[in-house]
Amino acid sequence: MKLFCADLEGVFLPEVWIEVALKVGIEELKLTTRDIPDYDVLMKRRLSILNKNNLKIQDITDVISTIDPLEGATETLDWIRERTQIIILSDTFEEFAKPMMKKLSFPALFCHSLTIDNSGIIKDYNIRIDNQKKKAVQAFKKLNYNVTAFGDSYNDTQMILEADNGFLFKPPENVIKDFPSLAVVNNYDELKTMIESFL
Repeated sequence: MKLFCADLEGVFLPEVWIEVALKVGIEELKLTTRDIPDYDVLMKRRLSILNKNNLKIQDITDVISTIDPLEGATETLDWIRERTQIIILSDTFEEFAKPMMKKLSFPALFCHSLTIDNSGIIKDYNIRIDNQKKKAVQAFKKLNYNVTAFGDSYNDTQMILEADNGFLFKPPENVIKDFPSLAVVNNYDELKTMIESFL
């Protein structure tokens, strides 16, 4: 039985934090896991910036509601689901996900959650499990799935390396340089060709 695991942002959706940064005019919020491999360092930095600028959950979800999938993403995801099973493994948060998932016809999503106080201030983030993408792939393999994984950033590389098959999708040059052994696809046509080769 084949199972595909994919990242969300940078693969099917624009990077949420970059969109938020553009909307609120805070350049430092543009940093993602493409820039900072340590997710804990990145999130603590983000929360500090939000609190310093009095930005609340509603400010972020207002931006998220305006984000559309990348061009061709919805059709590509539908194409994949007609042929095989796919699960999205993302470091986004449940509180961000609903409007984004609706535009992608609600694929299965494993992600994290936030701690938010009564005034809407994001107090903390809650990792579902450390290294969740890699551990999810390990669990699927124990269930006798043949797993193919793909994503674009540093936080995807461990799940890609753990999978039976894996590759990078439109990664930045720094990720390509640091993981030269991983195959790279650069658009949805190449992605479909790669997927077909594993089916």
